Amino acid sequence: MAELDDIDRKILTLLQQDSRMTMQEISDKVGLSPSPCHRRIKILEERGVITRYGATLDQRAVGLPVSVFVSIKLVRQKEEDLERFAKAVAGWREVLECYLMTGHRDYLLRVVVSDLAAYNDFLKQKLTRLDGISSIESSFALDQIKYANALPL
Repeated sequence: MAELDDIDRKILTLLQQDSRMTMQEISDKVGLSPSPCHRRIKILEERGVITRYGATLDQRAVGLPVSVFVSIKLVRQKEEDLERFAKAVAGWREVLECYLMTGHRDYLLRVVVSDLAAYNDFLKQKLTRLDGISSIESSFALDQIKYANALPL
């Protein structure tokens, strides 16, 4: 994969800030005309650097104010156990992020729900019903100090 140059980085930073900017606005800010700017964006999309465009929502404003970080330990770490867990989690809408981890736990999840009762339902109806889990540890976020979804280019 080719390296990103300064103009690519500027374009990507602008798109992360506001993906609804017009091509003219982007090209003005990076010092290119719209045609080569558009070509660069298309190349970044084709290379998989830009994977999608979307809106960032405020989880409180949409009624999902509770963030829970869930550490999962599996009974075994065999490939089929890892795949089964990953497949199940991929279908759960409450799970926004899931990471395979090193250390004492196998997975770390970020779960968002409307309240403690909703998390209790998620825990009982989904997570605890999955075979192969040895332990589950939930930590509730009291306050969000920082949230970013833009990469530091």
